[in-house]
Amino acid sequence: MHQLRVILEMIRFSHTVFALPFALLSAVMAWSLGAQADPPVSWRWQELLGIVLCMVFARSAAMAFNRLADRKFDAENPRTQMRHIPAGLLSVASVMIFAVFCAVAFVVSTLLFLPNRGPIYLALPVLVFLLGYSYTKRFTSLAHFWLGAALMLAPIAAWIAVRGEVAWPPVVLGGAVLLWVAGFDMIYACQDVEYDRTRGLRSVPVRLGVAGALRLAAVCHLGTIALLFLLPVVYPLLGTIYLLGIGAVAVLLAYEHWLVRPDDLTRVNVAFFNVNAIISIGLFVVGALDLYLQ
Repeated sequence: MHQLRVILEMIRFSHTVFALPFALLSAVMAWSLGAQADPPVSWRWQELLGIVLCMVFARSAAMAFNRLADRKFDAENPRTQMRHIPAGLLSVASVMIFAVFCAVAFVVSTLLFLPNRGPIYLALPVLVFLLGYSYTKRFTSLAHFWLGAALMLAPIAAWIAVRGEVAWPPVVLGGAVLLWVAGFDMIYACQDVEYDRTRGLRSVPVRLGVAGALRLAAVCHLGTIALLFLLPVVYPLLGTIYLLGIGAVAVLLAYEHWLVRPDDLTRVNVAFFNVNAIISIGLFVVGALDLYLQ
């Protein structure tokens, strides 16, 4: 149990709250459409369990793989030297076993969606895409957008798992997630701009500087708000409560950018986790509540 606790600390299991609420919101939207069908199609507990398990195992596999891929950089970077592998709290072998277990469990969990075979066919390509993010900063400054695209898959995959198709509502929601994640990942990467330059690693802060990265992150978050307001256009079941929630999200994103400034990065972690956790969980709550009350 101690080893498991240390591993969960390493992969920052609490950060699952970034993507899981969007997958659940997409599923609730898909189930709400089914409830209005003729005849109505009710949700299944297997689908809910499958979405939760797939999200947890996929993210855990990707995060463990990321720690393995970056362990040499983590050991050299003063900010990350005390992470679990370079600090000797976990061995490479134990993290590798955990990553393989989570990857296999992710694929197996897609069986819960049968007779819908789409998730089974897509499991391996999705997993490869998620794991591929760990190497992107070695060759492109757009690694932040790759990470955003990885989390964008959450609402799209959940919709496919429930309805067996791709449609505009999860794509628009996923686009909002992509820009949101890319924006806050740029902010987070500002902490490592000097180290990344010395090691030849690529990021938007390295390419544009800290001030330029923060401006581009703000543009991405404006795009997030625009797409969230667009969602009711392609999914008319969302109403007033959801729109009020988007207003709150806009205020929180503005607060996030107020916290972090080019000459003061001391509050990056507050902006990264606290504010964004409230955004993801809060958006799920207002969206699901809106659909439930209707």
